Amino acid sequence: MSYTTLEQLADKVRNSGRGARIVSVINATESHVLEAVRDARKDGLISPILFGDKDVIAEQLELLGLSPADFAIVHAASPEEAAVKAGQSLASGRADFLMKGNIPTGNMLKALFSKEADFRTGNLISHLSIIELPDHPKLFGLTDAAINIAPDLEQKKGIIRNAVATMRAMGFVHPKVAVLASTEVPNPKMQATMDAVEIKKAGAAGELGDCVVEGPISYDLAMSPESARIKKFDSPIQGDADLLAAPDINAANVLIKALRYAGHSRSAGIVIGGRGPIVLTSRAAATQDKYWPLVLAASATLGDN
Repeated sequence: MSYTTLEQLADKVRNSGRGARIVSVINATESHVLEAVRDARKDGLISPILFGDKDVIAEQLELLGLSPADFAIVHAASPEEAAVKAGQSLASGRADFLMKGNIPTGNMLKALFSKEADFRTGNLISHLSIIELPDHPKLFGLTDAAINIAPDLEQKKGIIRNAVATMRAMGFVHPKVAVLASTEVPNPKMQATMDAVEIKKAGAAGELGDCVVEGPISYDLAMSPESARIKKFDSPIQGDADLLAAPDINAANVLIKALRYAGHSRSAGIVIGGRGPIVLTSRAAATQDKYWPLVLAASATLGDN
């Protein structure tokens, strides 16, 4: 199915019959993280397990008017220990996904990637954003704007494979994947276009999951049926892409920020490819901006269609 708003993804979680999704919060010692957890918990989307210094967590909960007795709290002596214990909760099936709390992202990932945490699965770790754009008929994905800097061909396949599997779990049926470049004409002098040709072949061979892949394809042809009609671009996508696969982190990051600040989009992103999604939050982000990644991660744990 297609979604038109992020709220519809939240409704999917609430109406799934699977109950609130369990999130392990890594070093949950700051109010800005607990505010988003509070709101998503109140809406019936999540049930949190809070890892970190139990006394500090209890103090922060009380400052928000919440009772520590109402929360599952697991003491950890350091942020890194909290990450390892949270990773173990995911590997054991106790939790469905993770959320970054008061810990630098690099330190968190190093701890999660340890053998003890058991977070890695052998898949590439990547990032997926889901975007709601005014006047666009549906939500769509963008990958990878945060993790992989200059992916080679095999890494690009891994990034798309992760994103397709995650979007299918969210409820996107047979996603249409647009492998972006500045032109739809393959050019040996533009590596992105040549990679796109190979990725399209991999998609047709079923190597990337249940999806349809087009590439190379420009943004306008991926997103505008009118542009595809005018340019007589014959493709299964025809301006109706569900997932935009950017050639590198620069293109993806510039695109998502242009859509946000010039296109007034809303977006949320999660890290994928491990045993479960990871929600990353910025201390500077508004509480509502921290809420939507929780919705994404919760919906991504509902299972393949």
